[in-house]
Amino acid sequence: MDNKLIEYITNPAKSRLLTAIGAQGQTTAKELAKTVDGIPQATLYRYLKKMVEDGVLEIAEERQVRNVREKVYRVAIDLNAEIGKMVAENSGEWYLSVFRQFSNGLVDEFQKYAARDDINIAKDGSGFRIMPFYATYAELEELALQMWELTKPYYENASTPERQLRNVAIIFTPPGT
Repeated sequence: MDNKLIEYITNPAKSRLLTAIGAQGQTTAKELAKTVDGIPQATLYRYLKKMVEDGVLEIAEERQVRNVREKVYRVAIDLNAEIGKMVAENSGEWYLSVFRQFSNGLVDEFQKYAARDDINIAKDGSGFRIMPFYATYAELEELALQMWELTKPYYENASTPERQLRNVAIIFTPPGT
């Protein structure tokens, strides 16, 4: 499960799906398509099928809607426990692998953006920066919690014509040597 779970939590699109399903408790593909922008319908169904095959999602129920059987999905694993197990292994090799996949996902998203014909860096609100700071472990935990609380309302926003899907990536690097 570890490698499959790593793929799902480090791939931006799959991570959004997993997070949305977890937040909703259970949902249909039709409902997901409304809440998770930027994933073509065929890709959405392919991802859901693969996530069920991999044991990350399960089908909670099936409903008959006109001539179609609509599936209701829910997360099949305890994500916090699975991630906790991986962290408890304390493997630098594993951690670097997860970070590389995460970084590659960010680079892929950024590359797609940079290749667009209609790019407008200032107007699109794109940017990145490094902000070095000194903090104790307790202060770092406090900062992470405050960042989550600050961004949570935006994560919960519904898609509208004025609201474009955006990604925020926060990386705390370990202390230097």
